[in-house]
Formats: sequence, structure tokens, C-alpha cells
Amino acid sequence: QVQLVESGGGLVQAGGSLRLSCTASGIIFSVNAMAWHRQAPGKQRELVAAIRSGGSTNYAGSVKGRFTISRDNAKNTVYLQMNSLKPEDTAAYYCTITGTDFWGKGTLVTVSS
Repeated sequence: QVQLVESGGGLVQAGGSLRLSCTASGIIFSVNAMAWHRQAPGKQRELVAAIRSGGSTNYAGSVKGRFTISRDNAKNTVYLQMNSLKPEDTAAYYCTITGTDFWGKGTLVTVSS
């Protein structure tokens, strides 16, 4: 049974930082590309960042230079380090296995101005 469990969300002031974690089980983590998506209230879900099995990454333009995605295959965990947070980063953040329908339940990030 595949499970993705996100953690690390919370309330932070603009300019602050948070680190999200997503731990996977039920898969061979190291061979899978992983991604973070987010969905703000009233908006469509969007891709934030992705990391391939080899470690290459890509980012949405709105977060490039502020967010960093990384992975620890020994811990079956993917991270999203978010710096210089803005109120427009407020959203529910979801971890996914790219190319599949497996999604976590999400963790809420709220950035106050």
C-alpha cells in the first residue's frame, strides 16, 4: 500500500522559512521522481517543484531561487525548503509520485503579511 505523509506546514510571517517533508512507504522510493504541488484557495493546483531519481530538479518560475527540493533516499523522504516566503505562497502543499495518481493528504502553509 502506497502512502505519502507530508509534514512541516504552519503559519509564518512573510520573509520567513519553512521546510516541508514527505515520507513515502510502499514504493521503491529511489527510482521514483517526486514532486510538490500546491493549491491555493479558489485556484487550480500547480506544480511547485520536482526531483528525478538522479537528482535533477525543476521549479515553477514563481518559486525559483526561493524554494529548494531535495531527497534522502535512505529515509524515503523528499523535502521542500521554502525561503523568503510571500503571502501568495499560502496554499495546501501536496507530495506526489510523478506519473502516478498517488498523492499525500497535504500540509497547509499560511504566510502572513
